[in-house]
Amino acid sequence: MSTAPTALLAGLIDDAAVFPPGNAPLDVAVARHRGHRTAAYAGLIGPLLVPVADVETLVAEAAGGTEPLRVGLIARPGIDPAEVAAAVARLRDEPRVEVVGVEMGWFPGWRNLPVDGLPLTLEVPRGADRDRALEDIRAAGDSGGRTVQAKFRTGATPTWQWPDEAELAEFVHDAARLGVPFKLTGGLHHAVRAEHDGDPQHGLLNVLLAVHSATRDGAVMAVESLLARRDSRLLADAVDNLTDDDARRVRSLFTAYGCCEVTDPIGELDDLGLLDLNNDEENPS
Repeated sequence: MSTAPTALLAGLIDDAAVFPPGNAPLDVAVARHRGHRTAAYAGLIGPLLVPVADVETLVAEAAGGTEPLRVGLIARPGIDPAEVAAAVARLRDEPRVEVVGVEMGWFPGWRNLPVDGLPLTLEVPRGADRDRALEDIRAAGDSGGRTVQAKFRTGATPTWQWPDEAELAEFVHDAARLGVPFKLTGGLHHAVRAEHDGDPQHGLLNVLLAVHSATRDGAVMAVESLLARRDSRLLADAVDNLTDDDARRVRSLFTAYGCCEVTDPIGELDDLGLLDLNNDEENPS
């Protein structure tokens, strides 16, 4: 069985179980996440993503674990930055919780936010402010200060229309051109671009290959074409043919993405022969 380069998928999928459409209660999400961390596919799983409003519940749930719970604190655009700072301060001395990063909407004064030097992920808006945000994040990275990256929403919400292939291609292309690392969120539940339950969704394999094209100075149209492909075998074979150097280049730009049910894409990747899950009992497919 062929497999994708290990560096391509390591720690790629952040556990967003408590967010829509999964909406798992935090106690359920914590229990499932601990299970993921001991499964055959554990190497693919990043931190558990937790809303800043739920830090007190998080502390209570983390207390029962034998290992510190690695989490990313999430504040969607529009949430008061003071809530973010308060959540970071609340968890600062909690030995059972390891905060590995903070995610929030980009705003011009983000540099002044007291987050203890934690890595920041800033969700960029649409329109003219998208370019402003990307340039701002690039400048912060170039300055050698705090670790910061962009975030782009690939799925729809009541206030965010689904971004088509052209819009996502432009974001990926511009991030690569500027050298701005990014993560994605929302809608990436499946390996291949398709309609699922009547709704359009981007595919994880499409995104990986689109980023690969962008890192090699691919034109926007080439990136868009890869995002639109629907042949699962063609996409899987193309990913399988990526070298370790290709994988490292892709992941230096596309750092992670949030998924509300991490076993969905993992099962599909395994079905396509891109994983080597040694313990059949842990095989999520």
